[in-house]
Amino acid sequence: MTSPLYASFIDGNIAEDARTTFDLISPQDGKVVGRIAEAGQAGVDKAVAAASAAFAKHRKQPTHVRIGWLKAAATALLQASDDIAATICTDVGKPIRMASFEVRRGAEFLEATAAALTQFGGETVPLDVTPAGANHFGFVRHIPYGVVAGITPFNAPVNLLVQKVAPAIAAGNAIVVKPAPAGTRTALKLAKLFQDAGWPENLFTVVTGDKETAAALASHDGIRAVSFTGSTSGGETLARAAGAKKFLAELGSNAANIVLGDADVAAAAKKIASAAFEASGQQCISAQRVLVARSRFQEFMDAFVEAAKSLNVGLATDPKTDVGPMISADAAERVIAMCTDAIAKGARCALEPTRKGTIVSPGILVDVFRDARLWREEVFGPVAVVATFEQIDEALALANDSPFGLQGSVFTSDLGAILRFADDFDVGALWVNEATRFRLDNYPFGGVKHSGVGREGVRHAIEELSQLRFVGMTI
Repeated sequence: MTSPLYASFIDGNIAEDARTTFDLISPQDGKVVGRIAEAGQAGVDKAVAAASAAFAKHRKQPTHVRIGWLKAAATALLQASDDIAATICTDVGKPIRMASFEVRRGAEFLEATAAALTQFGGETVPLDVTPAGANHFGFVRHIPYGVVAGITPFNAPVNLLVQKVAPAIAAGNAIVVKPAPAGTRTALKLAKLFQDAGWPENLFTVVTGDKETAAALASHDGIRAVSFTGSTSGGETLARAAGAKKFLAELGSNAANIVLGDADVAAAAKKIASAAFEASGQQCISAQRVLVARSRFQEFMDAFVEAAKSLNVGLATDPKTDVGPMISADAAERVIAMCTDAIAKGARCALEPTRKGTIVSPGILVDVFRDARLWREEVFGPVAVVATFEQIDEALALANDSPFGLQGSVFTSDLGAILRFADDFDVGALWVNEATRFRLDNYPFGGVKHSGVGREGVRHAIEELSQLRFVGMTI
């Protein structure tokens, strides 16, 4: 039996020709789901040309029409939620309960973007602040870029796709999306769903493939802005390919969660365990480094290990599963190798991770040296490192000892300490008494240092995917 082919969605149809293909393999059972076509330069050229024509045709659509498109897409996504969640479960290995939550969140994001458009405006500029500006009037408005690109990772194929598509359309752009291979079927289904819900043809197109197609899309002269979510190395490569155009990037992380001496240790341990291990730790803001006041260390460790052991490890299709398969056998092997490296350098396991195929059970390591990969790099797997500190200065030094700075957390009721971390914790977002995986979609989300540039989150993403135009006149 010939495996089904998954190729680009352009002109309202799935492309039938494929120069090069590769297998889409389910991480849960290792079976081939189908073949993915590498669109390459020719496929990107076709998609950008179609998107450019769609943008030219629809660039002056009134705001109420775009609001209608977004609401219709939200409804369509909810109606197809079971099918989309099952696809994510099969292709990504995300536990079905979490996949279903992700689909609902995607629909909520579309609705929130529609609501944000009702209050999205420009501003007037007080030109008469100087004598030369007297008798002049100026205003600023948001205008679209034109055709923008969205390049998305595997781990949240609905959420991280609509985080780019909805703001791009709201701002008046057309968008070409290149999903990660494991997110291909989900992206194709969403593009078809939204078109069937009334979106104009080619306003949202999909090109399929891997690195070759991503580079061709980012570097294309017809693309005016790029929004990328993925690894830091991948982001740096695509930023160079993009050249002198707007480039938004949510990149790697090594999230630090800090537990001060006055914290509710039991609550902190439970929240951090969920943030570190659920969905196999394959989220950019999964908890990786846990810094605990030395006076509470043993109490925390007892609760943390117990919370980790209480999580259900198993098949993605089981609604009870918290920790399912990783995206691939290579990813699982990489996580175990990072643990082996840390142990060889003197670390010890408080909870030893085990691997069975693509499934890695939660692991907790202590006494990890600073030159270990597990301390320095992003593990992107169900493993956490626990270290201790005496004073806040030491906690901050440990927390900031990373090239990354996406989202951090601190557990405390001390207002002075909270304000100190708000000032000196080098992250794009800080949560107090929530673990780092906690995220809402209405605040500016993004990183500092090697964790990226720009911000996502409903209104903030619309602003990022639009340009400012000033208009001045004599009155």
